[in-house]
Amino acid sequence: MRLLLVVSVIATATCASPADPLPAIEFTIVPLAGIGGSDKLAPIAGRVAGARAGQRIVLFTKSNMWWVQPLTVEPFTDIAANGSWKNTIHLGTEYAALLVNADYRPPSTVDVLPQVGGSVIAITTVKGSGNFVEPSPKTLSFSGYEWEVRSIPSDRGGHNMYDAANAWTDADGALHLRLANKEGTWISAEVALTRTLGYGTYMFAVRDTAHLDPAAALGLLTWDDQGADQNHRELDIEISQWGDPSIFNAQYVVQPYYVPANVVRFSAPSGLFTHSFRWEPGRASFRTFRGAGSLVPERVISQHDFTSGVPTPGNERVRINLYYFRYSPTPPQSNVEVVIERFQYFP
Repeated sequence: MRLLLVVSVIATATCASPADPLPAIEFTIVPLAGIGGSDKLAPIAGRVAGARAGQRIVLFTKSNMWWVQPLTVEPFTDIAANGSWKNTIHLGTEYAALLVNADYRPPSTVDVLPQVGGSVIAITTVKGSGNFVEPSPKTLSFSGYEWEVRSIPSDRGGHNMYDAANAWTDADGALHLRLANKEGTWISAEVALTRTLGYGTYMFAVRDTAHLDPAAALGLLTWDDQGADQNHRELDIEISQWGDPSIFNAQYVVQPYYVPANVVRFSAPSGLFTHSFRWEPGRASFRTFRGAGSLVPERVISQHDFTSGVPTPGNERVRINLYYFRYSPTPPQSNVEVVIERFQYFP
């Protein structure tokens, strides 16, 4: 179905003379709104007025965050001589079209769209068409807390798909997370606490992960969707070899990870371990010790205190995820399952 939809346009005239019209973008085909996913594509089209030679369109779909379209490796849409443009796009709740100069390099994902200025000439956004109602997330009960189970894509470890069926609790109350190959696509798992906890001690009792596939990653972390100014308030305990079986299989991180002092790697041997961190003003103290229960100094196998770059509380929630690290040179060799026996929090 074709429709003509003109939406608000933010534009800059820095590249135009006072007599030139401001560049403007409009949509002529708007996809239905829907849950994002790599297997759901739809046509999208529009027109540009005032575009200059060499300028192109960059499209984004919003599915929890903004994803460049149609692919990370193909982020540009050409503009025809008559000003029209068209492409296919993955479904989401909103769509965005940016008019950009030839030197613009779009990000793969962003929480907030770029602002007009520099190489971004104009921006137009539109809600997806139809009467889409986003379904309520599945929840489960684990260790006395309620958790949301992820079913929408994420860019953690690369573009990963998630399925609510890959997270469940057993008769003993333990949490199971599964990374599984479904019809040639690796599907990950994640649960997120439905409430914030703030400063305090976070403890995760995890069954043996010493032989986790090198391409898989287990994350025990805090994350604030809106907290970009504090690196999303992300404190991580990560069990992974990031595709390289020759390196240690675990690390503590205070984001951003690219600051060398913010990452401490260690080896987690076989057995049941409790990974923990104590978060307090100006300090994050990480500990890993054998067994489940209270911390006993004699059982500690790794520890580190961070005193720089530690965030303050906001809207962060605890997340536990198991995903495919897509930058690994080889994919997982078989399905992966991890069991979290217990989560504990102490103020």
